[in-house]
Amino acid sequence: MYSIFHPLDPNERLPRELILEGRRQRWLRPRVLLWLGGVLYLPGIMLGIILLSYLNVGAVAAFALGGVLLIAVYIYAIRFDR
Repeated sequence: MYSIFHPLDPNERLPRELILEGRRQRWLRPRVLLWLGGVLYLPGIMLGIILLSYLNVGAVAAFALGGVLLIAVYIYAIRFDR
């Protein structure tokens, strides 16, 4: 078989297309999305509570939204943190 195909070289560089594809897909990795969700969670909750209190919806509904968002982020973190 080695007469047709030479053995694979473990030190061979990746083709340029695969390197560019890796850079392009960097932000779609689950760990990066998990980090981004963690960074934007607290400002999102604060914005939601301020917006709902501005619309006179009520503090209970605003904090219920915060709780629902907390549960959603927790489920996302458990599901994708592998």
